[in-house]
Amino acid sequence: MTAAEAPAAEAPRDPETADVVVIGAGPTGLLLAGDLAAAGLHVILLERRARTAANLTRAFAVHARTLELLDARGLADELVSTGRRIDRVRPFGGIALSLQRLRSRYPFVLITPQYETEKLLERRALSTGAVIRYDREVIGLHQDLEPGTVAVDFRTPGGIHRIHRIHARHAVGTDGVRSTVRRALGLPFPGQAVIRSMILADVRLTHPPEDLLAVNGTADAFAFLVPFGDGWYRAIAWHRDSHAAEGDPADLEELRAITTTALGTDHGMHDPRWISRLRSDERQVPSYRVGRVFLAGDAAHVHSPAGGLGMNTGLQDAANLSWKLAAALHGQSPDPEALLDSYHRERHPVGRLVLRTSGALVRVVMAAGPLRRTARNLGARLLGRIGPAQDRALATVSGLGISYPPPPGTRRPAGRRAPDIALAGGQRLYEALRAGGFVLITPPGAATPPATPLTHAHWRDGTRTACALVRPDGYLAWSAPAATDAELTAAVGAWLLPRRPTPGGPAQNA
Repeated sequence: MTAAEAPAAEAPRDPETADVVVIGAGPTGLLLAGDLAAAGLHVILLERRARTAANLTRAFAVHARTLELLDARGLADELVSTGRRIDRVRPFGGIALSLQRLRSRYPFVLITPQYETEKLLERRALSTGAVIRYDREVIGLHQDLEPGTVAVDFRTPGGIHRIHRIHARHAVGTDGVRSTVRRALGLPFPGQAVIRSMILADVRLTHPPEDLLAVNGTADAFAFLVPFGDGWYRAIAWHRDSHAAEGDPADLEELRAITTTALGTDHGMHDPRWISRLRSDERQVPSYRVGRVFLAGDAAHVHSPAGGLGMNTGLQDAANLSWKLAAALHGQSPDPEALLDSYHRERHPVGRLVLRTSGALVRVVMAAGPLRRTARNLGARLLGRIGPAQDRALATVSGLGISYPPPPGTRRPAGRRAPDIALAGGQRLYEALRAGGFVLITPPGAATPPATPLTHAHWRDGTRTACALVRPDGYLAWSAPAATDAELTAAVGAWLLPRRPTPGGPAQNA
């Protein structure tokens, strides 16, 4: 299957080989490539942009669950230092909702430009051995030209008549809304446009708002202001009467006028460092896997910016897929095909939930008519007074409430997010996950299942009898109130094959 045909192109010569080719060096692709390289795989990441070309900073919010996943890679604290924490929000004049209710090490939303996230993930990917190549335009993708491989064709600047090829065991498209990989697979991207003309900009303010987050919608307009913490503010604005198309120029005066309509003031906006107009769609691909090729991030799902869920969902896609690809390629999974299929089975419903959540938020924002706006504002006030409703809403938006179906033969809490449990020796669970593998938690004295590639840890509370097996992405694979050594071995064996002995000695546990 081919994404495009280069006119009068030569056949590719001397193809390279890799374990995995990742196409698209946004946050999703960078996290995935770094994980795979850290697992000892040969990964090549191809990006159409030049190395010196800045990626458009549309994303700015990093939610609690994403920060936990970055913590499991030793990156969260550094990213937190680049931005501002928002620990309460006040929707539409309602009572402030406290994010301190979140049961996480990170009970806030981090506001930081997307380029800070990318910079951190790029550095980590390079440090683990990933090969990143900019100025590489992917033009074709073929499965099984050679048995068990994917061929990815690309060209470089000025190389219209020279195609390069990489053979890999798997490929992952993280190349955004206009994904070449998705088109090459022949997959539809069904959905609809929900906002046809929205303005995004980074601006400075002469008179910053009192609240860190300024947001409001009227009968005609919506505006949103949030600080990055370095003097710049992200502004998002929409007006009901705007019929401009995506790509039409936007200017500061239009942004100021819409913001004044929605917020009553433009807070003295000036000196935009960039300003853009975009269309917001709700779309999702029907399958995240086709043979040896996977889709993640905006290549698989796209939705409105409401809630700041897009980049977070893509990063969580990558965290789900990376360990499964590594286990399959290293021969560590008892059923590698079922494991790889579980990526779609687990993440597609999450993408659908995110589309519904962001869609509901944007429709609330765009509520037309006095009755709908009154109901919206009343709902915001009621939400601030009902604790369980707050908890459900915050868990959904933060990602902490996302769970997967229990694996066959298990029951809840399997499939749920594992909290950052205190372990013996002063360690936390998410520190133990930095080894990149499964973590088995038992009382002291339990035997480690033989020759399995995992970290065996114990509860800090020495009186606990429970046992738990935590996946590399921080979700519970299995748990029991108590377990014998044989039961532990069986539980681990459902996920991991024993490590192959190395010459010169027995295999050792990680």
